[in-house]
Amino acid sequence: MSDNKEFLSLLKTDLDLFAEHVYCFTPMGDVKNLPNGSTPVDFAYSIHSAVGNKMVGARVNGRQVPFDYQIQNGDRIEIITSNNSKGPSRDWLSLVRSTQARSKINQWFKNEYKEENIQKGKELLENYCKTKNILLAPYLKPEYMRKVQTRYSCKDWESVLASVGHGGLKEGQVVNRLVEEYKRDHQKNIITEEILKDRKGTAKPEMTGSSKSGIVVQGMNDVAVRFSKCCSPVPGDEIVGFITRGRGVSIHRTDCVNVLGMSESDRERLIEAEWQIEGKENGELYPTEIVIYANNRTGILNDVTKTFLEMKIDITSVSTRTSKQGRATLCICFNITGVEQLNRIISKIRNIESVIDIERTAG
Repeated sequence: MSDNKEFLSLLKTDLDLFAEHVYCFTPMGDVKNLPNGSTPVDFAYSIHSAVGNKMVGARVNGRQVPFDYQIQNGDRIEIITSNNSKGPSRDWLSLVRSTQARSKINQWFKNEYKEENIQKGKELLENYCKTKNILLAPYLKPEYMRKVQTRYSCKDWESVLASVGHGGLKEGQVVNRLVEEYKRDHQKNIITEEILKDRKGTAKPEMTGSSKSGIVVQGMNDVAVRFSKCCSPVPGDEIVGFITRGRGVSIHRTDCVNVLGMSESDRERLIEAEWQIEGKENGELYPTEIVIYANNRTGILNDVTKTFLEMKIDITSVSTRTSKQGRATLCICFNITGVEQLNRIISKIRNIESVIDIERTAG
């Protein structure tokens, strides 16, 4: 090029082809890529949060411009800052186009006015409860508050209040979540106490009744039964029930590590359970998982999966890892009808070359 002006003119013409972005320069000549329609505020925050927070003005190509000026391709931008700046204005949120700038502005308001936001958040929650005739105090228990904190990714309750104060959360969301957790916990306690009360009412009830789950629980009819995922019991396993808080009875294998490691208080919630037709497979499918340890070799995974295919057993997931010592570990989840079918598949896999051992997961 014969001179710099010709170069910049051609460059600007080429960059206009990229409609979604604008390319501009810092006073030192560094290139910045910003969304189309960006303003000097976007540019300032793309340099650093401190530059944006202390911004009091901007010059484009040596000429002072307003904050809402839309940057053009090839513009050279200089940000004017001052230590006496009061910080960003909320109006800037309507000017910026980049997510980065909007996030940094919101963060500034969160940090700068946290105390004010906390107080405002408290007032908003109280006012909401008054309009809905809700007494807030019973719901402000630590366990319910923690659930709300987790749900909205806040590190503590003050952060929840601050978020409500600056508009990041609606007060109705927070109150409704607290009420929901209270009701859920209250219902759990009622159900659990009823089950324990019924259990204590008889010395040793007989195993009676029937269940869609194929499980009979000692002295209980129409109780919700679910199979624990930690040990995945299947027909033929020795099982035991655990009275949960509000979710009925959870069925575990008796060798489940979670059962073996229970505290004395939790053991009081254990209750006898058995399959309706002991040792028989009823055609229902139950998920289970085994871990295969083998010397790693080419085709080991193929040989294992082929065995499942031959036995017409559906595999639901497979994960493998290999150690530096050349040992392969294969975790396989699949659906079976009961222990007898499980034993048959394990027996066949043990005969595969390189297989060292097979374990069934127990929690």
